[in-house]
Amino acid sequence: MLTSFPLLATPNALTQTTVRPDQLSEVLDRHTRWVKGLPGGARANLTLADLEGVDLAHRDLRSARMIGARLARSRLHAANLSGADLYCVDLNDADISKADLSRSNLRGARLRAADFTETCLRGADLRPGGADADLNGPLSDLSAREAAGRDNPQNRLLRQTALARLHPPSPEGAKKASADLSGALLRRADLSSANLCDSLLRNADLSGALLTDALLARACLSSANLTGALVAGADFSAADLVGARLSDCDMTDALLANALFAKAIDTLGSQVQRAIFDHERWIDSNGRKGQRAELDGADLSRADLRGVNLSGASLRGANLTGASLAGGRFMMADLSGALLDGANLYGVDLSGANLSYASLVGADLSRGQMGPAEIKDAGGRSTGRSWAANLAGANLRGAFLIAATLNQANLTDAVLDGALLDGANLTGAKMQRSGATSGGSRRR
Repeated sequence: MLTSFPLLATPNALTQTTVRPDQLSEVLDRHTRWVKGLPGGARANLTLADLEGVDLAHRDLRSARMIGARLARSRLHAANLSGADLYCVDLNDADISKADLSRSNLRGARLRAADFTETCLRGADLRPGGADADLNGPLSDLSAREAAGRDNPQNRLLRQTALARLHPPSPEGAKKASADLSGALLRRADLSSANLCDSLLRNADLSGALLTDALLARACLSSANLTGALVAGADFSAADLVGARLSDCDMTDALLANALFAKAIDTLGSQVQRAIFDHERWIDSNGRKGQRAELDGADLSRADLRGVNLSGASLRGANLTGASLAGGRFMMADLSGALLDGANLYGVDLSGANLSYASLVGADLSRGQMGPAEIKDAGGRSTGRSWAANLAGANLRGAFLIAATLNQANLTDAVLDGALLDGANLTGAKMQRSGATSGGSRRR
């Protein structure tokens, strides 16, 4: 029977278990003895442990159980986590550079903005978390007899608890609990043969990464940097590659069936190109040259508009489904009724913008600026007044609003079911609503 050293007293609780330094030290010491086969050893069990900000650099945590653990902003530099059970773990903003996570179970994990530079993720499982995760995770270095106990009722309950804590179901039912590596640094990381199907890799830096034979079917790689990545044999079937940087990345031997690529500005038609060009001149000259863009109803779906300045433009009812707008500027733009489902709006400046009744289902607005815009006169001087962003009636179901600025924004009747609002600034925001339209929003 598998020997482990548990810290969790109430495995069915949805709260994290706080771990004292002396407890952690004992767990780590006994795990080291277990790895070496010495008397008194026990496999580390840090399931649902709250270890935020902990320093585990250079630690040998092979095959450790860390289901649902909170390790955000922790330091795991050069740690050995090969074969570790990291199901639904929270590693947001963690330093995992040069670590070994080969054959680890990272299903449903939160890995946003984590640093995986030169990390080995060979054969790691990064598929969505779900009821079948117990059976389909990697077997790591455990013997067949030890592995056979992984799917007992207690383990299944722990996984269900971890899944519900990190990915609470919306009122409409369970949502796909995708592993989230948005904005993660994966430079020169070894992801060969890793299973990244359905994972979120928006804005991730995969430059120089080894992705040979990796499974990336249906993965979202919007605006990801794949410069110099090795992708021979990688499966990108139905993957979202809108706005992805692919210079010096030979896709010849990759599987690209039904993959989505961006529409470059020069393919959007001469009228759209001219409107964007003239609008930027209008912005740069304070209205003396060019003219304000009027792109109402324009089809800009899957367009690569990263860094574009369309502040003050009219985009009412425009189709921006799946578009890459990361880093763009849309201050006081009119996007009322626009379709922005699945769009990449990471870090976009929407200060004072009108997004009333826009559809933003599954859109990524993390670190977006949706606070009030300062009103200036014709000479560019402040008038002392401001204009709040308007998201009244907007459909933000399942949207990512992590660390977004929404102070003073009008969210009346906005649909926020399943939206992630971790670290969002909602100071002074109007949240009145009809029924329970925002009852399923989540803050972790």
